[in-house]
Amino acid sequence: MKGWWAAIGVYRQPRVLSMLFLGFSSGLPFYLVFQTLSAWLRKSGVPLTTIGMLSWVGIIYSIKILWAPIVDRVPLPILKRLFGRRRSWMLLAQAGIVFGLLNLSASDPAAGVLHIAGWALFTAFCAATQDIALDAWRIESAAVEMQGAMAAAYQIGYRVALITASAGVFTLAERIGWHTSYKTMAALALVGIATTLLSKEPHPSSPQRSAEREEKVIRWVESKARWPHALREAGAWFLSAVVCPLVDFFERYGWRLGLLTLVFMGTYRLTDFTMGSMITPFYIDHGYTLTQIATIVKLYGLLMSLVGVLLGGVLIAKLGLLRSLVTGSLLIMLSNAGFAVLATTHTPTLLGLGLANGLDNLALGIHGTALIAFLSSLTSPRYTATQYALFSSIYALPGKILEGTSGFVVPVIGYPAFFVYTAALSLPALALLYGLTRTRLYDRYRAN
Repeated sequence: MKGWWAAIGVYRQPRVLSMLFLGFSSGLPFYLVFQTLSAWLRKSGVPLTTIGMLSWVGIIYSIKILWAPIVDRVPLPILKRLFGRRRSWMLLAQAGIVFGLLNLSASDPAAGVLHIAGWALFTAFCAATQDIALDAWRIESAAVEMQGAMAAAYQIGYRVALITASAGVFTLAERIGWHTSYKTMAALALVGIATTLLSKEPHPSSPQRSAEREEKVIRWVESKARWPHALREAGAWFLSAVVCPLVDFFERYGWRLGLLTLVFMGTYRLTDFTMGSMITPFYIDHGYTLTQIATIVKLYGLLMSLVGVLLGGVLIAKLGLLRSLVTGSLLIMLSNAGFAVLATTHTPTLLGLGLANGLDNLALGIHGTALIAFLSSLTSPRYTATQYALFSSIYALPGKILEGTSGFVVPVIGYPAFFVYTAALSLPALALLYGLTRTRLYDRYRAN
């Protein structure tokens, strides 16, 4: 009994509680520039092809590795001294999210989508920047044995934010309009700013191998004594911030396992990303009202996503990371099969919507928790932000590219075949996981 109480007690620790609210801050803008925005545009008569292409705004999340080294290594003047390296970048990005949502709330789809696309892109950029700093803060703030609790708290906050930014906005939109509902979301984004101000800056230790690599950078700078000072500084920064994190990863796991792992990351979330921008238009085109969507998502979606997150933590503890990843993929395929069945029905029922959405949220909870814990376990404390940004960019980019084409696929093959297609996109990741578990390569994960 004492062991169980000790395990439950980890969720009362300040950093885990902070992670809950920071997860909310991370999840809030995601739907507001994707699925919820898709519903607003569809209600305004915007074609599916345009909505599908606008989902390419999400590619900004997938290329954040391009500026992750800056967030990882460049201190913000004044803010760094006041709040620390991680929190200063989080605060700057969170302020940008509030500003972007306020401008989105003032946009009008009837006047054209370019203005909306611009502010959605700006908000997504700020949200991706927040994620870079937040992921580093999460990994650096707790020991490895606490990362499961940190990931679970993050996922719970993130899922609550997704429900707020979808079901909450749908409910508000029918009562007070889209513009006011987006202003309300901008106000809720202040939760992240408040949590960051109340949190503490982490002080991670650097592993010996990372310190040795930094010494090599110093020796490189000394060997270029004849170069201009600015050029030597730029070269040293590039080596330290970009090259060293990549070298560190492949040194720890080897080229074969490292490349297989990166390919696996790029295929693991193909299913949920590709179907993402079409799911809300599907609900609307299938005859559901915004109130019905909000009610089902709020009552069943939130409950099942929280169950999924908590169950994901249990599965990781009982089955291990790789088998939990397999379970998440199988459930995601099953949930998309459920949407395919729902799409074949001629009369929309709340029971059908509840079952399909509930299974999807359960699957996403397990799927996401397992992936976050897996990626976190691969990062080095010295290069947390850059390595995690690399991993999250790789797992998101292929899916985001396919998501942008989904608006062209649905009109050609219809919703039932579309969801069968998205379910099949999980097969490559399952094949890679099977290959890894059938060899001794996966033992290297435990060794590093």
